[in-house]
Amino acid sequence: MTTGHVVVLVLLAAGVLVAVASAVGAVLVREAATRLHFLTPVTSVAGPLLGAALAVENGWSSATGQVLVVVLLLVVTGPVLGSATGRLVARERAGERR
Repeated sequence: MTTGHVVVLVLLAAGVLVAVASAVGAVLVREAATRLHFLTPVTSVAGPLLGAALAVENGWSSATGQVLVVVLLLVVTGPVLGSATGRLVARERAGERR
């Protein structure tokens, strides 16, 4: 087992652990606004860890570039989508109270 392979396994394990923990947390929470907090680790931690694992495993190629672009888009758009969804949930709650 090479050092690169160990690095890939560690990155994969960490990424999967974060994603699974976030999914379990989101299932256990009932309120939609609170569930949004469990989305953030997936977009900002798990995605980049898994993308880094793929980049290390594949080496530098056009496929690696595409993976890194997708990871970058996920990191940039994830918080924006979470914020927009949170605002929508807040508006719906305010409408229910009226």
